[in-house]
Parts: sequence; C-alpha cells; structure tokens
Amino acid sequence: MSDVTTLLVEWKGGNAHALDQLVPLVEGELRRLAKVYLRREKSDHTLQSTALVNEAWIRLIDQKQSGWQSRAHFVAIAARLMRQILVDHARANQAEKRGGGKSLLALDEALGIPERGTVGLVALDDALKLLAELDQQQAQIVEMRFFGGLTIEETAEALGVSPATVKRDWTVARGWLFRELSNNN
Repeated sequence: MSDVTTLLVEWKGGNAHALDQLVPLVEGELRRLAKVYLRREKSDHTLQSTALVNEAWIRLIDQKQSGWQSRAHFVAIAARLMRQILVDHARANQAEKRGGGKSLLALDEALGIPERGTVGLVALDDALKLLAELDQQQAQIVEMRFFGGLTIEETAEALGVSPATVKRDWTVARGWLFRELSNNN
C-alpha cells in the first residue's frame, strides 16, 4: 500500500497522528483540484481556492468512516465534496440574487465536447444526480474524471472495474450529459 493509503487506513482506525502525516501528502493535490474547479468559474467568483480546500478538509474529516481504499478513492471523494461545496455556493448565490449571477461552465470544459454554449454548475449537478439515478457507476466516473481529474486507470482502480469499462461508461455518460444539458439550455 502507498503511504497515503496506509495513513488513510490508520486514520480510519482512530490514529489522530495519521491525519497530521496525511495532510502534507495530499494538500497539494487538493489545492490543484480547487484551482481546476475555480478556473472553470466566473472571474468574479467569491470563493477562493484556500477556502474551498479548507471547507473540503472539514467535510473530509467528517467522512473519515468512508472506508477509503486508495489515494485515487480519497481524491474522488474530495472531488465530489468540492463539487458539492461549489454547487451549494452557487445555489446560495442564486437564491440571494433571485436567479442572477449563475455560475457557468462551458460545455466543452464540462464534457470535453465542442463548445455549444454554457451550462450552469447547478444544472450540471442536477444532470449528474439524474444520471446517478439511471447509472450510478457512470455518474461516479464523471465525478472522478471531470471533477477529480483522475485518469482512466485511476478511476478503474477506485471503482474496481477495468479501464475498458471506464472508457466505455465515460463515453456514454458524456454523450448523455451533453444531450441532457443541451435540452435544458
């Protein structure tokens, strides 16, 4: 097992010192994730990468009983939590501004498909929830690949499936999301 995986297992087992050792090993990856997420947001976004990472750590600490299996699995959970934080932030801003100031992503950034407009982060989140109802694994693959920045191989490892399955489901999920989001724009 890697150092990160060992520390995750120890932390889950109640070793508080394992968290102290874990933080420096994954902090850079969490900051990278935060920067990727925030790069997709509007330039006047009020949430900063440090705040996003800090909020993610707070939620990760609450998730300690998740049963992380590897570094890739941990990053996937962190990516999901960061997405939830940004969606919560966008929903709060929309409610506050009564529909104004929506957080927008270009469809090509969101799905790796030729750009045809923009999609709100909240709309993408809603579409992912609908996809999860239809196919949980495809939704997890989108989260891990798009939001977590995991490779095909890392995603396959985290889900315990073959890389070929991830590639196939990634292609199908992107097509489904593109259609769903295009219909709602």
